[in-house]
Amino acid sequence: MSFSSLGLSEKVLSAVESSGYKEPTEIQAQAIPHVLERKDVLGIAQTGTGKTASFTLPMITLLEKGRARARMPRTLILEPTRELAAQVEENFQRYGINHKLNVALLIGGVSFAEQDRKLEKGADVLIATPGRLLDHFERGKLLLQGVEILVIDEADRMLDMGFIPDIERICKLIPFTRQTLFFSATMPNEIQRLVDTFLHNPERVEVAKASSAADTVTQRLAGTGFEDYEKRATLRELIDNAEDLQNAIIFCNRKRDVATLFRSLDKHGYSVGALHGDMDQMSRMAMLESFKTGNIKILVASDVAARGLDIPSVSHVFNFDLPIHAEDYVHRIGRTGRAGREGAAFSIVTGDDEKALDAIQKTINRTLEWIGEPVDFEAAAEEKKARKKNRRGEKSKSVKEGRRGKKDSSAKKDSPKLNTDESVEFSSASEIDFQPIPISQPVQRRSSNRRNSGNGEGLTFKESGHIPAFLLRDTKRKVAS
Repeated sequence: MSFSSLGLSEKVLSAVESSGYKEPTEIQAQAIPHVLERKDVLGIAQTGTGKTASFTLPMITLLEKGRARARMPRTLILEPTRELAAQVEENFQRYGINHKLNVALLIGGVSFAEQDRKLEKGADVLIATPGRLLDHFERGKLLLQGVEILVIDEADRMLDMGFIPDIERICKLIPFTRQTLFFSATMPNEIQRLVDTFLHNPERVEVAKASSAADTVTQRLAGTGFEDYEKRATLRELIDNAEDLQNAIIFCNRKRDVATLFRSLDKHGYSVGALHGDMDQMSRMAMLESFKTGNIKILVASDVAARGLDIPSVSHVFNFDLPIHAEDYVHRIGRTGRAGREGAAFSIVTGDDEKALDAIQKTINRTLEWIGEPVDFEAAAEEKKARKKNRRGEKSKSVKEGRRGKKDSSAKKDSPKLNTDESVEFSSASEIDFQPIPISQPVQRRSSNRRNSGNGEGLTFKESGHIPAFLLRDTKRKVAS
């Protein structure tokens, strides 16, 4: 089957041919005719099979007729991440080279003013993340009454990132007569309600079992110890022994682990970069471009790079951490072996990963092979218990020593400071003779009373150890009249 048999326009076919594609993938062959017929489509296919082109190509054909108005886009494509949105924009620029389509990209990390200018010109295609789209709508810079086609890409990722409420709100702002397209590599049961609500008699296109991995990817497991330094050593060994490694993506679960692993690999002399969600948009795009052009060979990334990124030449994927959600494993290894190419995926497994590994193998319906000896999870569990017990004992010991040290320090703090030049010994409290300090000179106080000022005499107190304060006050007497 060729692209010419799918009903695409001559301009689109010319752009596809110039891009080097001759035959459509299975998802493209099945989905494109339904989209051209203005039907709702629910597309499920494993990652790397060309889902993006299955909706961009027919959309460009349909947009040849008509014209966009200011602040009223004709089509809307929702993406979960900035990188995916930018990638879809690249697809429209590539396949729409023979068209004069206005494409607007609304993502975070870019100034509102520049995006507002694009909307004012009128957008044939609006590609956006849900949050930034609603920001523009609430500011009164965007009207959605003219949307003819709505595309929700990576719907399962939208669910994971908590965008479903935003999507429901957006769908209610768009005309009921729109055409809706759902595309995803996995289709959890949770979003079936969303499909039933916003799709009308959709054509279900499923070219592979949901949550399945491409057959062109070789998958292996490598066991290691609990400590991070052991995992890093195992990773370096896998990289050094990998066959035909051109470039690779290494996935970590946490952003701080991305930074730590990046510094470690950089220290060991690898050509490496880092990508995670806390980076600003310019840095993220620059890092992706450096990886695509080959300026860096290894990209350490969080799951922000796991979904839909089209980097055809990725030869290897390494899971430094097994993903928290089993479906993310499919997306991660889908960065390699794309468009029929061969790829390899290696996952590092510790004694803590038994449940995660079982979930992954159940999801892909496959038992993965080990490099070397597999992890003995029972022995690892016993070792972990022993470690916890030892740590608990060391902690209680340190706490006791801390308390003892605290008592000693408080005792030292409360004890009187003695002159180092003298030695003083107290056998008991009764032997300490507390005597008041005697006043060597008599204390005289001249009265300021005018009645006593003329006699030249004042009050005189003999030597005494203590003078009550009331004796120092002037006495005043009432004179009887």
